[in-house]
Parts: sequence; C-alpha cells; structure tokens
Amino acid sequence: MSNAFPIIESKSKSIPLYVVSAKGFGGWVKSQSTATKNWLDANGFKADAGSHCLIPGKDGAIAGVACGIAEAPDLWAIAQLPMALPANTYHIDSKLSASEATQLALGWALATYRFSKYKKQSKALAQLVAPKGCDIAYVKSMFTSICWARDLINTPANDMHPAALAGEAASWAKSAKAKVTVIKGDALLKANWPMVYTVGKAAEIPPHLVDISFPHKGAPKVTLVGKGVCFDSGGLDIKPTAGMKLMKKDMGGAACVLALARVIVEMKLKVQLRVILPIVENAIAGNAMRPLDIVPTRKGITVEIGNTDAEGRLILCDALFEADSEKPDLLIDCATLTGAARSALGTEIPAFFTGDDALANELSSIAMGNADPMWRLPLWKNYRKQLDTANADLSNDPDSAFGGAITAALYLQEFVSKTPSWLHIDMMAWNPSSRPGRPQGGEAMAVRALFALLKKRYGH
Repeated sequence: MSNAFPIIESKSKSIPLYVVSAKGFGGWVKSQSTATKNWLDANGFKADAGSHCLIPGKDGAIAGVACGIAEAPDLWAIAQLPMALPANTYHIDSKLSASEATQLALGWALATYRFSKYKKQSKALAQLVAPKGCDIAYVKSMFTSICWARDLINTPANDMHPAALAGEAASWAKSAKAKVTVIKGDALLKANWPMVYTVGKAAEIPPHLVDISFPHKGAPKVTLVGKGVCFDSGGLDIKPTAGMKLMKKDMGGAACVLALARVIVEMKLKVQLRVILPIVENAIAGNAMRPLDIVPTRKGITVEIGNTDAEGRLILCDALFEADSEKPDLLIDCATLTGAARSALGTEIPAFFTGDDALANELSSIAMGNADPMWRLPLWKNYRKQLDTANADLSNDPDSAFGGAITAALYLQEFVSKTPSWLHIDMMAWNPSSRPGRPQGGEAMAVRALFALLKKRYGH
C-alpha cells in the first residue's frame, strides 16, 4: 500500500484550522481581528458546512483556515480539506471532544487515499497534527486497513485473481501470527468444499479457500465470512457489458472482512477470531457449471443452479455452514451479493439481515453514529418457499423477479442453524462517484460500524 499516514504528532510550524459551525460563527468571528473579519466578509464566508476560507497573514502567507462544519460534525466534516488545501501541515484550533477529534482525524486521513499502483499521483497532500484527545492508534489502524481494502478492490482482476487475493490474505495473517490454511483447486473436493470448487473450476486460476484463526482461549468467538469473487462474468448466464464492467469489485466482501479483521487484531479485541474466505473467479469454459446442474454442498444438501450468475450465495453457503459448525457467539458475512439490495437502498447504504432484534437495533444506532450507515431488511419467511425446487433441496435463484436481496439472505440462512447471532451484509463496496473522503472506486463499507459494534461488546 502506497498511502502514507497523513496524521502527525508534532505541532511545530503548523497552520491553524478554525472549525466552526454556522450557528457558532457569529460568536467566533467577534474574537477575530478587524483584518480577518473584513477578509471573511469579502470572501462571503459564513461557515456553511463544507466551506473553507484561507486567511492571509501580514506577509501574505496562510495564517489560518476557517472551516465550516455542521452543528454536529461527523467523520467527513473536514474531509474535503486535504485535497483542497495547499500542501502544508495544519492543526485544529478548536475545542473538540475525544470522539470528535478521532472522527475528524480519521476522515482527514481517509480523504488522502489515492490508488496509484498503475498511475503515478504527483500532487502533494496536506498533513494534520493529531488533535488533542484523538485515539491515534485507532485512526492509524483503521486508515491502513481501509486503504488496504480499497486497494484490493481497485486492483483489476488480471492482477487480483484468486491466487493473488488468497496470497494477500495469507501473507497478512502470517505476519499477524495467525493460524492459516489455504486449500485450492481439486483439493477443495477432497476437503468437502464442493460449491467453492464448482463455481471456480472454469477459471484458469483455480478457486481457493482461506481459513484464518486467532486463538484466544476463553474469549468470545467471532467469525467473519467474506465473498471473494475476483471477477464475475455471470458464467454461462453471462452478464451484459454494463453489468460486467465493475465485476472486479465482486470480491469486496472479502476485502471488507480482511480490513475488519486487521483492525480487530491490531486493536487487540479479546475475541477468538476466525476468518473464512471462499475465493473464485466465475468464468466461462467447457467445464463451467450449467443452469439446472445439481450440486452438493458442504452441509450435504443439494442445490439446483437456477442461475449461474447467482454464484456468491453458492460459495458463501459452504463457508457459512463451516463457520456455524463452531457455534460462534457472533457470525458476520459480507458480500456484494445482489443488485436487488442496490435497487432498494442505492449504492451508499448496505442492507443487513439478522434474526436477532437486539443486534439489529444496536447496529443501526452504531452505524449512524459512525457515519457508516446500514439499513435492516427482513428475513421474510413467506418468501422461503420460493427456494423450493422439484429436483433438489434448494434452488439458488427463485423464479420471482421481486425481493431478490431477501431470498438470497433466506438461502444463506439455510446454512446457519447453531449460531445465536448471525448478521448478513449485502453491500456495494464501490463509490460510483467521489465525495469528500470517499473517492470514486473501491470502498470498505460497514468496517467502521462493525468494529464499533465489536468494540462495544468485546473491548473491555
């Protein structure tokens, strides 16, 4: 990863940022010099959220920057500044709570992300002095992990193929002193991962299964499962051009799970962490799975392939069944699973499903508080019958064109029976356009919210 951490801990020779809301602007501006008041007035600065104004000193150099924020600043309140300000070092000259200091620093850091693996980025970026009260260890870990996930998603499939993604996961896990198992190709059949093998067998680079564990005797068990489809052509039910273009991002669930796992480990949460990543390319060849093929699962039940483009739930079902076998306290899967979830909620808000109402309420509140929104959709039992088929135990693709995110979640639920709390997240993992702190391209969605949830539950 080429993104340098832009938060420093020295305050010498830095330019002050005056962070003020429109409501507090009147009181703040009264304390400024006549020259500054006149300058702000001449530039029409009223501290509207997202606005800023460079304040010159007597020598013509920048003496300070007035920054407008909302009354209740969130993570992205000053995230437009690193790209907008001249390259220099700045410090926040405003009173902040520890939480605000941490959030503003993280938003600033994430705003400096650039994907430069294939194209050099020459523009120097502004640095921020860590504000007082900022949890610098958390900011650095979250920044590094999210940038890693963004890099993984942004890397094209010719370089981020199943072996490469499995290698990234295994390399990190080994460096973090985890136990790592990697199974690939025909060995998946011998190890009883039939769905992972079936989906990935047509690709030139074989499918992989990565299983990472961090033992912590007596601690609660948390298991993360991530969909790792490095490219999805749709298989024989091939996608149209527009639908296929972004399919390098179809491993976004695995990338987000890796980012979350990295923060959990670096922040030393007291959990027994396990990470399971089924990694494939859904390609087309003579041995590709066909519509109405019937394939066994790790659970032992059979699935009829109603659509080869509904491959994510196929690889996830094997992984979820294995995860469920240990009955973890909390099981979370992340996947770029359905277009139906995007139709319902758009690209910015992942859908989540759980049968645990307390978990749902807790996550909804935490997600909004961390500017990492998610929205609950129902595991509507009346739709379960749509998964029935005459010739197998389940179909992976109901004939109905409605409620696709729900029926996909219901399919996955068939493989989770022992775990008391299961959470399924259906995400975009991509920013179609740029916003402050969130450049166009791969995005690590739900990572901040999920870490905050886990820290609240297991951080003490």
